[in-house]
Amino acid sequence: MRITSKGQVTIPLEFRNQFGLLPQTEVAFVADKTGLRIIKSQKPSGKGQRLLDRMRGRGGGKLSTEEIMKLTRG
Repeated sequence: MRITSKGQVTIPLEFRNQFGLLPQTEVAFVADKTGLRIIKSQKPSGKGQRLLDRMRGRGGGKLSTEEIMKLTRG
């Protein structure tokens, strides 16, 4: 297997399936005494996470949880 001029390498399908490396999965590289390892990043990411991050702390309402639930139930 070769690294491309852009530093890319293809992870074989069997390993992607075995370790749950789906498209858009964030990974990290870890160097140790034996070499370099690729691991799934523990940090949540993706469009949903970016949306939550952007919305965090913006709520200005003073409704209780019970009041919010009553509104959502009609």
